[in-house]
Amino acid sequence: MLFIFNILLTLAWATFTGSFSALNLLFGFLLSIFALWLIRGEVGTFGYFSRSRRIISLILLFLYELVMSAWRVAILVMSPKLDIKPGIFAFPLTVQNDMQITILANMITLTPGTLSVDVSDDKKYIYVHAIDASDPEAARRDIAEGFEKKIMEASQP
Repeated sequence: MLFIFNILLTLAWATFTGSFSALNLLFGFLLSIFALWLIRGEVGTFGYFSRSRRIISLILLFLYELVMSAWRVAILVMSPKLDIKPGIFAFPLTVQNDMQITILANMITLTPGTLSVDVSDDKKYIYVHAIDASDPEAARRDIAEGFEKKIMEASQP
């Protein structure tokens, strides 16, 4: 509900300034976040800001992993000798609901070098294809301590 109020304040800002440019909308959105933060005690928005911070943290982690994975794949592809062992491994899921599983699967797929292949029928495993699956335990640990941990944090109320 507060996100909708945040959007409405942003649109009000754009209307009053007479500019619906992307930069003005972004400024209005940030301004409305600040306004809601100022009155957070009055409207009960404490959870909104902590959750927003966790979601931004997840997005930043994804962007970091995106850049680092792209770099690693570029190095692999450009090396004269491809010393890789592609393969599929099962990743045991800690996330439980469909939304969390979908976000995790998409983040894995969008990261260069990995691809979500399938989710088990009991939703306990996700099968991941990696361009280099020579150390599946390290890949499992990276996913669990990175994406999965941040998704669970971001989806807490």
